[in-house]
Parts: sequence; structure tokens; C-alpha cells
Amino acid sequence: MTLAFSLDRTIEIRARRSTVFRFFTDSARWARWWGAGSAIDPVVGGAVAIVYPGGERISGVVRELVLDQRLVFTYGYEAAGRPIAPGGSLVTITLEDLPGGATRLLLKHDVADAATRDAHVPGWRHQLARFAEVVAEDAFAGAGDAVAAWFTSWNEPDADRRRRALGEVVTADVRFRDAHGDVYGVDELVSHVGAALRFMPGLTLEARGKLRRAHDVVLIDWVAVSPDGTAALQGTNVVHFAADGRIREVVGVA
Repeated sequence: MTLAFSLDRTIEIRARRSTVFRFFTDSARWARWWGAGSAIDPVVGGAVAIVYPGGERISGVVRELVLDQRLVFTYGYEAAGRPIAPGGSLVTITLEDLPGGATRLLLKHDVADAATRDAHVPGWRHQLARFAEVVAEDAFAGAGDAVAAWFTSWNEPDADRRRRALGEVVTADVRFRDAHGDVYGVDELVSHVGAALRFMPGLTLEARGKLRRAHDVVLIDWVAVSPDGTAALQGTNVVHFAADGRIREVVGVA
């Protein structure tokens, strides 16, 4: 069969290539992407099984596997009458490095005709977004600890201890923005927090509610509590993470 048509899509994932690629070599992670019951045998000639949440099954065979670089496999529906029979199309996924440790994923799905190509565009748009999200679950598993350390540092009066606490969870070029400041780098952030403690004495910054994460972005509500226990200020922090799991930017919204 001639596969004269191709669907091409590119996404960027804020995670290292090695973190992304292990979803192609581990059936448990593969199933987290596609759905329960999905599996992959990560060798050339190995079986590929995809079970969509609705129960539809895809089967295929690994044609190429290059560590941290590329996965190629055949793709076809097991049910009769579907647009692609088993072995009837070819999926190529290529990974490339981006600045800052992020990864560019390029997908090419070679199919026999334009109608089949066009019919699969919405599905791949969804599946690649889902893939980026499950990768982020691994890449940013420590997001809660990093955010907790961030808030702890804002209550730390000693500059050296504050610097050590921040240095473990933020990038060297971290940026913080809110209505009262726009600071760049750890040194300026340490100084900015010290000024906040000096000009707003007695307030304690606390995270409130559930941390909400999508991809490399976290939302967390906060309250600045007065000594009498009342909320003097409140708002939300929008936290952006680097590919290594450290905080690279925080935007405070009151």
C-alpha cells in the first residue's frame, strides 16, 4: 500500500528528551498516555497495542526505535470497517532538544488518502496534548514541594537561609512579578522578599487550597495573615516551571 499523504504536527514539552522518551519504552507509562490495557514492546518488531478509553483498539509493530530520538510504528484499527486496517499506516515520532532543556516533538502519520489524514487531525491534536500532560506529571512530580519551599522562603527573616531555601527550588534567572515588583534572578528575589518582610511586618504568607497544575504551570492561592489571624491580603500565584523541575517564573495576581 502506498502512503501518499501525511499528517504532521509539532508540540513543545517542557521536559528533557530522556523524560519524554521513556513513555515509549515503558508499557505502564504508555498506558497512562493512551488508556488502560495499552502496551508497547520497545524493540524493533515488538508489538504495539493502544486501547482508547472508549474501548477501540489499535495494533501495530515497532519499526524503528532510537534511544531518546525516535519511535516509528505501524498503526491500524482492529475492528473491521475502520479507516485504517492493521499495518495500514505509519507513525513517526521524533524528539529534538530545545533551549532550556525542553523538547520539541514532531509527529508524522503517513496514511493512504487525504480523507483519512484529515479525519485524524482532531484526534492527534487531543492525543499529543494528553501526552504532554502525562509527561508533565512525571517531570513536575515535585511541584508541590517546590511551591511549599517558595512560601517558606517568603517568611524567612534571615537572608542567608532565605537564599539557600530559594536556591534549591528556583532557577538562577528566576523572575517574579506582581503589582508591586518585577525582579530578576535569585539575588534580587532574596532582596525583594527581605523588603516585603521589612515593610509589611507581622504578616505571614500561607498557601491555601489545592495546588492546580496543567503541563508546566501551577496555580496556588495564597493569603497574607495578620498577627490576629485575619487575612490582610490574598491572591493567586501563577508558577511556571523549567524542564528540570525548578521554578523559573512566578506571577502574583491579587
